Amino acid sequence: MRFQTLFSGVIALALTVNAYWLEDITHQGVAPFGGDGYTVFRNVKDFGAKGDGVTDDTAAITKAMNTPDNRCLQGCASTTTKPAVVYFPSGTYLISSSIVPPYFTQIIGDPNNRPVLKATANFQGFGLIDGNPYYTENLNWVSTNVFYRQIRNLVIDTTGIAPATAATGIHWPTSQATSLINVEFNMPTDPSVVHVGLFIESGSGGFMSDLTFNGGATGASMGNQQYTMRNLVFNNCQTAIIQLWNWGWTYIGLQINNCQKGIDITAGGSDAIATGSITVIDSTFKDTPVGITTVWQTGAKPDTAGSIILENLSLSNVPVAVQGPSGTVLEGGSTTIAGWGQGHQYTPDGPKTFQGTITPNTRPSSLTGDNGYYSRSKPQYENLAAGDIVSARSSGAKGDSTTDDTAALQSAINSAASGGKVLFLDHGIYKVTGTLSVPAGAKIVGEGYPIIVASGSAFGDMSNPKPLLQVGAKSGDAGQVEFSDFVVGTQGAAPGATLIEWNLASPAGTPSGMWDVHARVGGFQGSNFQVAQCPKQPGSSAVDSNCIGAYMLMHVTPQASNLYMENTWLWTADHDIEDASNTQITVYSGRGLLIESTVGNFWLVGTAVEHNNLYNYQFANTKNIFASMLQTETPYYQPTPDATTPFPVVTALNDPDFKASCSGVSGNCANAWGLRVVDSTDIFIYGAGHYSFFNNYSTTCSTVDAGENCQSRIVSLEGSTSNVNIYALNTIGSLSMIDKDGTSLAKWQDNENVFPANIMLFRTG
Repeated sequence: MRFQTLFSGVIALALTVNAYWLEDITHQGVAPFGGDGYTVFRNVKDFGAKGDGVTDDTAAITKAMNTPDNRCLQGCASTTTKPAVVYFPSGTYLISSSIVPPYFTQIIGDPNNRPVLKATANFQGFGLIDGNPYYTENLNWVSTNVFYRQIRNLVIDTTGIAPATAATGIHWPTSQATSLINVEFNMPTDPSVVHVGLFIESGSGGFMSDLTFNGGATGASMGNQQYTMRNLVFNNCQTAIIQLWNWGWTYIGLQINNCQKGIDITAGGSDAIATGSITVIDSTFKDTPVGITTVWQTGAKPDTAGSIILENLSLSNVPVAVQGPSGTVLEGGSTTIAGWGQGHQYTPDGPKTFQGTITPNTRPSSLTGDNGYYSRSKPQYENLAAGDIVSARSSGAKGDSTTDDTAALQSAINSAASGGKVLFLDHGIYKVTGTLSVPAGAKIVGEGYPIIVASGSAFGDMSNPKPLLQVGAKSGDAGQVEFSDFVVGTQGAAPGATLIEWNLASPAGTPSGMWDVHARVGGFQGSNFQVAQCPKQPGSSAVDSNCIGAYMLMHVTPQASNLYMENTWLWTADHDIEDASNTQITVYSGRGLLIESTVGNFWLVGTAVEHNNLYNYQFANTKNIFASMLQTETPYYQPTPDATTPFPVVTALNDPDFKASCSGVSGNCANAWGLRVVDSTDIFIYGAGHYSFFNNYSTTCSTVDAGENCQSRIVSLEGSTSNVNIYALNTIGSLSMIDKDGTSLAKWQDNENVFPANIMLFRTG
């Protein structure tokens, strides 16, 4: 009896040690507008799921997703008011029909022993997880408005379905602030297999990382505006990747092993190529007869569609690296392709059509890691125990959108950092009336995208801006900080709010990091910037001061350095997420992301910055920046009013002076820059989409037939800028694609692509 008791105790201790902390902590997240008793965190086993590999768990998992029966599903446009984190402990969960996550849902499995979602032989549905179902002939949610969701730490298994029966692992037509991370897809390897691991037909992404696809007819079949995908592995697929369509796509650390074909970009044929471009870097193809198939050739249409850049691509037993419509375009073998491409180039003069070897970028050693550019997957702290986690709500913060949580949050931040623990930001809306100081050593993790909002008079003076989050007390302070899975924003007019001020100089070997950290100014309940307060006013140049939402979204100061940002979306809202019609609104934010670090070393991996008045991205007096698939949109209200109002030029911040620079420039010149680079060097951009869709809320300006004339200019290089390298530059709605010191270097009509204009290789020299 004593032995049995001792043995049971040892087993219990082992289970406690191995349990993921997210499963063990007390969950007390609140949804201030979700209704009484609303529960944010849901463990599927609490709803009856067994995870024993025998029981059909479909109904229990569906109940966990949907309880109460008023979450955002069929007929609901979108909402932030009813979030959920649905947790799967380790186990094998049999399902017989699709699991449909409602809007604003995170699905998280135990990263120490990933749970398996396994289809029964008689499975019915479009995807074991259907992220956007077809209740009618249309997707339930407009795919370009599907935000704030993720799936991580799962195994998706279709091997129980007959190989010749159609099956899809995950259906995922979504957009910004979404992700798939640490997911494995297991499919049959029988020659008759027709299974697809991941299917995407539309949307405006986006980011994914650390996915593995085993078997299947197609690992991933995908169409979307743009994406960054990092560390995707394909084993024994008939075709690893089929690009249905895109505007631009960047693959980093792609591995294709023992597939019949690597990447297929032949959709549409030579007369109507559907793929805008692909950029593949730091990747490996092995034991695969054909690496990439393309239909690009002289005379193909659109002119620049089907463009390719390959940089640092290792081949092992890949006879054909690139196959065109008439045969081999680039021979393979067992070799490393240092640089190769096809499309249009400007160096900086152009356009010149090229197909062949290119000189690869010379990468600063400070930006590189073991196998290419430095990268780091989102930390999940899976080796920690529940005792290593400090709850914001247990520390006194309320997160109810009305209580002033400044003191409680500051105390929690300080306590967790000084104790070497992780601060867990339970879901909620945390109202803050003064700057929160984040010291070196802090680690903050959110539950289901909680939001910290700047509110009150401290953030009300445009001439005296204050940060909401100040990382490091002063520019150049040493140390490291890690943020993941939360949002920053404002509540009510905040013309003096800088949402994140980054002062920290982190060690070269251990950069600070932000993963799935977003800014959202307006457009949600609790912001006081919705349709009722800030309706769009087409034709009016009057600015409602109550709708000035932020001074700047993020500021990296002169002595800061070594920051890795992954899947970060800094968004000033163009529409009301809570509105049944997603009605457009007008909210003003002065500046997007400003990096003015003289030290440099920044990684922007799958980031987007949208709808800011003066610029979205600005790099000034800086160096050593790596970026993959930057994405911007110009404010929909411009040019009425234009970028000269309501934010005055601040010369100390190197603000653009449109009144001066637009002299003699025709068209809508005083519109926000998508990207502005001033007196900077060693900039390496692997994909960029800078879009201007609207002229004062009308889209008639952004079509080819209209002349792509929403604005005059969208990317600017100024001053002593040098060694700027851009692969896959896409623009929409701008007459000039890129300017140097006020002179256009490239026009859209010389570089037509599937919808954007495209320059596949740009270098200043």
